[in-house]
Amino acid sequence: MNETHDSSPKADPFSAAKAVAAGVDFAEVQVGPHGLFWNEYRPEDGACRIWHWGGGQAHCLTPAGFSVRSRVYEYGGGAFCLTDDGVVFVNEADQQLYRQSLKGDTPEVLTSGECRYGDLQFAQGQVLAVEEHRDRHRLVAIDLLDGTCHLLAEGADFYAAPTLSPDARRLAWIEWSRPHQPWTATRLMVAERQGDGRFAQARCVAGEGDEESLQQPRFDNRNRLFCLTDREGYWQPWVESSNGLSPLPSATTDHGPAPWQLGGCTWLPLSDETWLGSWTVDGFGRLGICGSTTEDFTGDYSRFRSLALDEQFIYCVAASPVSSSAVIAIDRNTRQVKVLAGGMAPLPADRISLPQTLRYPSGSGEAHGFFYPAMTGEAKPPLVVFIHGGPTSACYPMLDPRIQYWAQRGFAVADLNYRGSSGYGRAYRQALHLSWGEVDVEDACAVVAHLAGRGLIDGDKAFIRGGSAGGYTTLCALAFHKIFRAGASLYGVSDPVALGKATHKFEGDYLDWLIGDPQQDAERYAARTPLLHASQISVPVIFFQGELDAVVVPQQTRDMVEALHENGILVEAHYYADERHGFRKADNQAHALEQEWLFYRRVME
Repeated sequence: MNETHDSSPKADPFSAAKAVAAGVDFAEVQVGPHGLFWNEYRPEDGACRIWHWGGGQAHCLTPAGFSVRSRVYEYGGGAFCLTDDGVVFVNEADQQLYRQSLKGDTPEVLTSGECRYGDLQFAQGQVLAVEEHRDRHRLVAIDLLDGTCHLLAEGADFYAAPTLSPDARRLAWIEWSRPHQPWTATRLMVAERQGDGRFAQARCVAGEGDEESLQQPRFDNRNRLFCLTDREGYWQPWVESSNGLSPLPSATTDHGPAPWQLGGCTWLPLSDETWLGSWTVDGFGRLGICGSTTEDFTGDYSRFRSLALDEQFIYCVAASPVSSSAVIAIDRNTRQVKVLAGGMAPLPADRISLPQTLRYPSGSGEAHGFFYPAMTGEAKPPLVVFIHGGPTSACYPMLDPRIQYWAQRGFAVADLNYRGSSGYGRAYRQALHLSWGEVDVEDACAVVAHLAGRGLIDGDKAFIRGGSAGGYTTLCALAFHKIFRAGASLYGVSDPVALGKATHKFEGDYLDWLIGDPQQDAERYAARTPLLHASQISVPVIFFQGELDAVVVPQQTRDMVEALHENGILVEAHYYADERHGFRKADNQAHALEQEWLFYRRVME
């Protein structure tokens, strides 16, 4: 058991350090009269900073000592908005709002206290925001001049996406109540402005009856209200009508991901019944302006998010199988693409393992994902199965330096969108209901047999890895099946009952949906708790855990490690004193990646 680490770099053509360094990411692209802005995460220090593109070049707007990141609902999002003369942002350290001009001035604090803020929108001299104070959530408007806070809505358990119409007469938002999650059942609300400037009692436009998930409300320039809803099985664009909501012509597929974070933007209504949007086909992203016909702007990219546009360009964060995330501008007339930031390829194109669509039988249904061949020419290489977190989330066919790290070392990779993942419609997403620890595990095991049956991998040399909820699936697979040679749990759940007692409000009822009521369904919990079945794990396991993790507390990992150690199983554990749930610092990410590889190599010797 190892509780220390040495992050010294190793001589390697594509080392763990190089793989991690390629993990720069972007979010929250916004365009206004002063140019284009985005939030940029860099792994070397784990900070997020606002960048401004103007005059043909980009410069960092966020000064030293600040990081732009919200922690509302723990997953944050919507951490800054544009104002008339600059930006307002959430400072990561204290979660307060700060105002900053474009002149390079020191940011001025706008709020103070114990509240946290997210999903910022600027309108009429105010910042609209989701306000979080312990377990209370509200919608508020904060005056830009003096920080005075005005209540907009309260009473629901959760709020998202406050949006003001262009004529400032209507305010729309999404809300939901426990025990639901934003991807199971939400409500689209609208409040009309009264003569005294205040908003009247809100009315529910959609979501009062049968369960449906609504997200990303938008007004067009004619003040018409639109949103995405999955009432017909997929998140598709609908418009407000005399009958409530009416569908717009669109592909029968998801046009948005599961809204774990605030501030997402995967579609925008335009005019004359047209809209800009991204959607998925077999997991691959498409981008287009849709209406009576579709103008396709996909090009060479396979994932699109954080959309924005002006009269000349479409802006977004895009990625492809051979290039990392980038902020790009697409000319709406010529379709020419200009990369404004990011988009680096850490390897030559001919050395990059490309994703192949996976669709394979599992249990009574089928599962999805992507297969990446090993790049060393071995006929039947070992396999690493990647399990994403969430678990109601997804993986995407874009360049992931971690996957390339494995492919360069002779491993094939199966990156799974097991049943319960988003991106394949509501019914597929709902497959996890009361079945977590079963259908996801079944899919993880079935892919090994599927790929081995096709002669693509050595089925006796399969490994499984996952972080958070993916760590839970990993440990269940190791405890209840004899498929894998070893596994890796990164801040993974080993005791769901303990997790339920310690988790935060946003996920307070999630486990009840995934497994059941901890009291009434105690036997089911016991049957799906890896810690209680540690004696059934007979293969080596490596663990990685942040000491500051408040979601999966370090004691969960320590208990699991100790149980395996007592059973004589080869076990290795690495604890990082400065990491929370999900590693953000480059040295720690690189160390974990390299140690996992060394551990598997040791197992295969």
